[in-house]
Amino acid sequence: MKAYKNGGAGQVGRGAGSRANIAHVAALAVAIAGLAPLPALAEDLPGVGGQPPLVIPPPTGNFLQDWFAMASATQAAQPHWMTPIVTVTPRLEQEVRFDFFSQSLNSHGRLENYGGGKGIEFIPFENVQVSLGIPPYLERKSASGQSLAEGWGDWPVFLIKYRFLSANEDNGNYVVTGFLQLSAPTGNAAFTNHFYVVQPTIAFGKGWGDFDIQSTLSEQFPFGGVDSFERNFGHPVFLNVAAQYHLWEFLWPELEANTTWWPDGSKGGKMQLLLTPGIIFGRFPIQDRIWFIVGAGYQLAVTPAEPSYRNNVILTLRTTF
Repeated sequence: MKAYKNGGAGQVGRGAGSRANIAHVAALAVAIAGLAPLPALAEDLPGVGGQPPLVIPPPTGNFLQDWFAMASATQAAQPHWMTPIVTVTPRLEQEVRFDFFSQSLNSHGRLENYGGGKGIEFIPFENVQVSLGIPPYLERKSASGQSLAEGWGDWPVFLIKYRFLSANEDNGNYVVTGFLQLSAPTGNAAFTNHFYVVQPTIAFGKGWGDFDIQSTLSEQFPFGGVDSFERNFGHPVFLNVAAQYHLWEFLWPELEANTTWWPDGSKGGKMQLLLTPGIIFGRFPIQDRIWFIVGAGYQLAVTPAEPSYRNNVILTLRTTF
């Protein structure tokens, strides 16, 4: 989840704006939940076909063995693409992930982000993934390299995915998923937003042989803070599109377009487009279900309006289980 600091401190309280945000989020959640009939409707779409059933082995009484069998069956019923560097995949994953960002700011200083708000991702039930984030550690530096502020960022509490529709490469090669993400204002005073942020998302993807496209559309809603801070933050809308190709066994070159539009707030009417070429290496087998993945990307702002940052070097490390 992206979050942009608006500065300042104040007493936390909930006003009419926060109640309106909650109502708006509830409406979006109901709209996303309305995608539940998709598996039946998919049978009538040309070139898609119905969703194949999950085949889960009978329980053995061994908790770990049964859990991994359920997770394996859930993942076998979806495409086996690679999770992009920036775009959150509509696929369901089980992995531990650590990212590193080095952003060039408009002031020509830098913001170093250790962790990227990632953490552990697991599949507790069929068609469901839960991601538990770890607060990133941030350091802001001047153009000369002097440290200006450092400390923990806000806590990305959780991201919950529900997969509405999927088929693996042998049955249509597509997936449609809904997300709900929450962050809490627990960060250092120099980096926190001073309010909670909830972010509903709809995600989808389609593959053709070794090529696939994955995309997400989402909006952020602040609540639980001072109304003036929330109004400045606004309700940014995010559209991410990642196109990737599976080359040989372990190479996944990709190109992402990461767009943010601010319909209101202090950046109201502005739009930022970042292009992110990157490459991911993996999945390298370690043992049984454990695989190692490493990737790197470079974000470049291409829109003429003042962006949140000019460019960003991204490294990602992941271990599946």
